[in-house]
Amino acid sequence: MPRLLIPVESTPGETRIAATPDTVKKFISLGCSVSVECGAGVASGYLDAAYSEQGAALVAVGDASTWSQADILLCVQPPTSENLRRLHQGALVVGLMAPYANAALATTLQQGGLSAMSLELLPRISRAQSADALSSQANIAGYKSVLLASSALDRYFPMLMTAAGTVQPAKVVILGAGVAGLQAVATARRLGAVVYVSDIRPAVKEQVESLGARFIEPPETDDKPAESGGYAKQASDAFLAAQRQQLSDQLAEADVAICTAQVPGRRAPRLISEDMLDRMRPGAVVVDLAVSQGGNCADTVPGQTVDRKGVKLIGGNDLPCTVPNHASALYARNLVALLEPTMKDGQFSLDLDDELIAGCLIAQNGSIRRGDVLTPGAN
Repeated sequence: MPRLLIPVESTPGETRIAATPDTVKKFISLGCSVSVECGAGVASGYLDAAYSEQGAALVAVGDASTWSQADILLCVQPPTSENLRRLHQGALVVGLMAPYANAALATTLQQGGLSAMSLELLPRISRAQSADALSSQANIAGYKSVLLASSALDRYFPMLMTAAGTVQPAKVVILGAGVAGLQAVATARRLGAVVYVSDIRPAVKEQVESLGARFIEPPETDDKPAESGGYAKQASDAFLAAQRQQLSDQLAEADVAICTAQVPGRRAPRLISEDMLDRMRPGAVVVDLAVSQGGNCADTVPGQTVDRKGVKLIGGNDLPCTVPNHASALYARNLVALLEPTMKDGQFSLDLDDELIAGCLIAQNGSIRRGDVLTPGAN
């Protein structure tokens, strides 16, 4: 019987949990025993009693015996190295492991003889959609970014016809039409804004227009980027320079800009420069969802709102943590979708021929399988 452990998240500010009472019930029905650290779900609205009612064992935070007996640790963000060392050799850690160039994590996994699955590396194929944690959390970030912008903006979002006259709708420019960007489009349109979308991939035009937004055609260059594995490819400097020039006029008339352009494992492209910010009107708002990767916009700071000459720059990192109940529910379902096929008749086994497992299994019993990600250039 696989023994699952759901810990209290150790990363400061992390309010999500890797399992809900519903998913605990599912894992138990698959033949697992589940232990949940006391208080692990409180920040996301799930009380200890709810887990206990579904059959989970409540354990003290950091209980050495529970950690040493756990076969599978489900987490949102990677536990500390100290906690990982409490797991027995061969235990599996599953979560958003922040694997890119994470040599410290590689060392801990090797020394502990641990296995780990990093959800950031899940292949972007149709069969993986139900397990795609990046998409489920990006969806929330896109939604919340628009709410932050609407709250900070000095104008209405919708057009209003009043006795005192007509109020024109806000103009919103969204940079990047991935999952977060498309959800931002949908949310801004629901609030009544006029929405424009810029993306380096011409192929997303149809999706953008289906949501009622207007697509800003990419610059005409010889090296237009497309996408690979569901993600935007890194664009050339020449293309990005041409795109910035094109965006400058759009942003000069915009009330809100929402930045969502990210490339996994790389610094986020700088799309809004100081000069472009200088052209934006006082009272305009920029929400930068890529701020933790260096930022799409100049001068944004993670987790802070910066007033730059009247333009409000919101560093929108960790926005899923501000909607922890639904963020946890979706993330927990992602984990069930990924792990359910590995559990049969109360036994747990990883099928390395399964491209979902092979793609995100960064280590197995202490052997690093994705050194190209964890320790690029080490060899």
